[in-house]
Amino acid sequence: MSAIAHHFDEGGWAMYVILFWLVMAIGFSIERAVYLYKASINKDVFLATMQKCILAGDIGRAIKLCSAANAPLARIVKAGLMKVNRPDAEVQAAMDEAALRELPKIEARTPFLGLFANLAMLSGLFGTVLGLIGAFAAVAGADQASKATMLAKGISEAMNCTAFGLLSAIVALMSMAVLNGKTQGLLDDINAATVQVMNLVVNNRSKVNLQGLEQGA
Repeated sequence: MSAIAHHFDEGGWAMYVILFWLVMAIGFSIERAVYLYKASINKDVFLATMQKCILAGDIGRAIKLCSAANAPLARIVKAGLMKVNRPDAEVQAAMDEAALRELPKIEARTPFLGLFANLAMLSGLFGTVLGLIGAFAAVAGADQASKATMLAKGISEAMNCTAFGLLSAIVALMSMAVLNGKTQGLLDDINAATVQVMNLVVNNRSKVNLQGLEQGA
């Protein structure tokens, strides 16, 4: 830890700017990871349960299970099931409307990680340039005995800023890649599940228990 603190101190004030972007990236990554974890649901188990309920005509139980799941996929499916006694177009419209509410929440804030990565890298470059400018300016006005020391100090400041900026950018970009993969997986599950549930509803309308629908609502 003392070595890290030493390098941080040698990097100058630009290190604090880079640290700010790193902290922002870590904070956003944690918030997104927690949300995406809570939003996850086992698609195959969920669809198997929905299929069993719909084929049995027990829409009320299907709606209750969706409410208990408390996930974006379940809420979108629930919106469609609530309209199961209406024409197919209205069922699809209800699911689409729910998707318009849920999908932006899944995709929110993750793109900021790319911005933080770029800002951290640019801040590191800025600190590097300032360090080199300071080094050469100091050398130009220094006596022969202290030139080497001042030049080394300026170059150390520049290199520490470069290293910390690159490290922060790598952390942000890796987090963004992982979260984008998780986000895309959720979106794919939602798209596949909503289509399958819609097909189940259309093909099994004769089995729907409207009294169960009212109880589920």
